[in-house]
Amino acid sequence: MENKLIYSSSPHIKAQRTTRRIMIDVCIALLPATIMGIIYFGLYALLLVALSVAFAVIGEYLYLLIAGKTFKEITDRFDFSSVVTGLLIGLTIGTNYPFYTPIFGSLFAVVAVKMLFGGTGKNVVNPAIAGRVFIFISFQWAVGAWLFPAIGSVFGQTAETSATAVVNVSQGIIPKLSVLDMLLGTGMQGCIGETCKLALLAGGIYLAIRRVINIMYPFIYIALAGITTVLIFGFDFALFLPSILSGGLILGAIFMATDYTTTPNTTLGNTVYFVFLGVLTAVLRYATNMETVSFAILLMNLTVPLIDKFILNKPFGYKKPQKAKEAK
Repeated sequence: MENKLIYSSSPHIKAQRTTRRIMIDVCIALLPATIMGIIYFGLYALLLVALSVAFAVIGEYLYLLIAGKTFKEITDRFDFSSVVTGLLIGLTIGTNYPFYTPIFGSLFAVVAVKMLFGGTGKNVVNPAIAGRVFIFISFQWAVGAWLFPAIGSVFGQTAETSATAVVNVSQGIIPKLSVLDMLLGTGMQGCIGETCKLALLAGGIYLAIRRVINIMYPFIYIALAGITTVLIFGFDFALFLPSILSGGLILGAIFMATDYTTTPNTTLGNTVYFVFLGVLTAVLRYATNMETVSFAILLMNLTVPLIDKFILNKPFGYKKPQKAKEAK
C-alpha cells in the first residue's frame, strides 16, 4: 500500500486567511479614501493612483520574469501586495506632483525594497513608506504648492502657498478649519488619500472587523501623537484634535504602521513600537515643521529586529527557574 502521509514542519493549522485574501481586504479598505480623493481632486488624482498601481504590478512581474518565472506562475501566485503598495504610494502624494513621480516611486518600492529582499514578507521596511520617502527626496524640486480639494469649503483646485494644517499644528497654531472640515477633508490641502479622515476610519473599521489589524495599535499611535503634541506646547489641549486630524497620521497609522512584516512579533513589543512611533512623529513634526509620518514609520521599522531581540514571548508552561540556595 502506497504511503500517503505527508511530512511537514509546523505550524499545521490551516485557515482560509491567506496573504492574497488579506491584501484584497486592504485594497477594499482603501477604496473609500481612493474614491473621496478622486472626487476631491479630480481625474488627475485618478491618473496618479492608476499609474502608481500599474507600475507596482509591472515592476513585480518584470522582476519575476527576469528571475525565470513564467507568466502563468507569476499570475497563479500573485498575492495583490504590489497593488496595495501602488495604492498607498498613489494616495500619499498630491495632485501637485508630476505624473512620473508615482511611476518611479512604485518601481523603487516593489523592485528595490520588496523583491530584491526576497518578495512579500521578506522586506526590512514597508515598501510603500520607502517609495513615498524616495519620491519626497528625489522629486521635491518638481513639486509645486499643495492644492485645495475641488469641492468643500474651498472650491476649485487652486494652488496655495500658505502653510498646511499639519504645518500650523507643528508650530502650535490651531488651523482655521473646523474639526468637521478636517474630518471630512473639505477645504484641506494635502495628499490624495489623506484628506478625508472619515473614509480612512471606515477602512480601518473594515480591517478590524475582518481581523486583518488589531485596532488597538493604530489607536495607540494616533493617541500618543496627539498627547505628545499637547505636551510639547505646554498642555494646549486645543491642539489635540487638529494634530490627529491633519496630515497623514491616520492613513499611516491604519494602513502602513500595521504592516505585519515590519512590526514586532509580540503584544508587548507592538505596544512599545506604537508608543514610540506616536511620540517620534509628534517630536519630528515639531522639529521640522513638516509632515513626518513616513519618516517616523521608516525609522521605527528599522528598530523592529532590536525590539524582537529583547522582547520575547514566554514558551507555553514556562516557569522562571528558582535560584539554588547557597550552601551553608
